[in-house]
Amino acid sequence: MVSLLDPTARGRVVLVGAGPGDPELLTVRAVKALASADIVVHDGLIDPRVLDLARPEAQRISVAKQRARHTLPQEAINALIVAHVKTGAIVVRLKGGDPFIFGRGGEEVEAVRAAGLPVEVVPGISAALGAAAEAMLPLTHRDHSSAVSFVAGQCKGLSEQDWSGLAGQGRTLVIYMGVATASAIADKLMADGVAPDMPVAVLERGTCPGSRALRTLLADLGPMVEREAVCSPAVIVVGEVVELSDAQDKLARWARAAEAVAV
Repeated sequence: MVSLLDPTARGRVVLVGAGPGDPELLTVRAVKALASADIVVHDGLIDPRVLDLARPEAQRISVAKQRARHTLPQEAINALIVAHVKTGAIVVRLKGGDPFIFGRGGEEVEAVRAAGLPVEVVPGISAALGAAAEAMLPLTHRDHSSAVSFVAGQCKGLSEQDWSGLAGQGRTLVIYMGVATASAIADKLMADGVAPDMPVAVLERGTCPGSRALRTLLADLGPMVEREAVCSPAVIVVGEVVELSDAQDKLARWARAAEAVAV
């Protein structure tokens, strides 16, 4: 089967994972796809250096999304992609991280296929994998974690979601989009039986300039996010593996500061 990245094939879409931020973490296949694009429909957090890999004459269309505020709703993005492909254009849908990890890539593939058009997916390094590697945080480890789960922290009905069994001894839980709901997430996990002193890390802007890796205990997650003014994009990692990382221990630092003030 001939790859859809064949430059002679017109009227097609390639969903490309742009990785966690650092342009050097793009795959070779992603770079080739960008070089072939007529249209680049991209997320808002894509590094400009990644966009520069597209041909100068390629049209760049931002469909930036922020919490509760989207440039275009998902249905309109789907329609936009389909409309451009129908003109015979090579459309690269450039998505942060990996298209199939909380990137709505599955919805876009369905829309393109429903229109009877060809589509290919180029995977990318997900935000969790990139940020964890930068922080030297192994998401699995023979001595500490034999399972890892990925969940979204800002989905509707957060309190009603069943996360029981996803976090605790011998397991790692990675939470995307959880900064704004960090306190509620901590309360939810502790109510589900996770120990309040379970190590937790917040990996902010992983692989990007100004990245931070912070750690504390689960009971202090919400307060730490507030104290340190953590901002999205960030992922939260809950599990014993956090103690193996290079993340800064912000609970100990805060406790020492509090003791100094008391003295």
